[in-house]
Amino acid sequence: MSTAWLRVFLDVAHHGSFTSAAQELGYTQSAVSRQVAALEAALGGAPLFDRLPRGVRPTAHGWAFLPHAEAVLDRLAHAGRELAALRDVAGGMLRIGAFPTADAALLPRALAAFASRHPKVGIGRVEGLTADLLAGLDAGEIDLAVVSTTAGDPLDAYALHPLLDEPMYVAAPAGHRLAGRRRVRFAELAGEDWISGHPRIERSLLQPAVRAGHRPRVVHIAAEWIAKQGYVAAGLGLALVPALAAESVRPDIALLALHDPDYPPRRVLAATPRGHSVPPAAHAFLNALEAAAHELRTAVEP
Repeated sequence: MSTAWLRVFLDVAHHGSFTSAAQELGYTQSAVSRQVAALEAALGGAPLFDRLPRGVRPTAHGWAFLPHAEAVLDRLAHAGRELAALRDVAGGMLRIGAFPTADAALLPRALAAFASRHPKVGIGRVEGLTADLLAGLDAGEIDLAVVSTTAGDPLDAYALHPLLDEPMYVAAPAGHRLAGRRRVRFAELAGEDWISGHPRIERSLLQPAVRAGHRPRVVHIAAEWIAKQGYVAAGLGLALVPALAAESVRPDIALLALHDPDYPPRRVLAATPRGHSVPPAAHAFLNALEAAAHELRTAVEP
């Protein structure tokens, strides 16, 4: 059934005339008559209009079909408006994910800029480790993820957009022997106790140290950054702090820039599924992320 037939039917019903409907639609009267006849045939053959000496009037079948034709065209018009809103980033929903320290500075800046430009786009946000975010991309649960190279998760299956390289700091209690230093090498921390965010050290921020041959002694696991700070401040161990989280460090903790060729900055990237279409809002949000990352690059340098 053609939607053009429905529009012709509604115009004829509204005007009560094939001639007037033809004039409004830019058709010939015979074309209008043919389309009404085709619609009647598609609906089982019952006439939709009584042909009167002056104009036409819907039959019982025509009156019964009228609200259905209006509903179909209304739904199509509504669908068209929704699709246009998605295309123009003026509606719809964007689902994004980010690892925890990206939520400390990078994501809030990008979200604020995006919301000011596209206030009618809904945002669904999840926080998780990179592996979980990549699984969310694979399952179609999120459209874009801010991920890092911390745990060495394979990234070949994704379209990657570099945002910034993030150095690491060592968090130490204020009275630590190295607290007055600005920079430190990892080898100088041999024998220290460590607070890790993951029970598997190769999945944590300490992974490069293991790869370089060091054996950090992890004595406490604390996934949340607030908890890590509490353990460090109490003198229970050291912790690594990504530069994006450095501004949130409490005053009784000293930060030492980790200056070590074995400990290069970790890469922070935006990832989308390779070979899959993403909503236009994801492209717009990527622009906001890149602008926020540009602002932060100088701030994260030790």
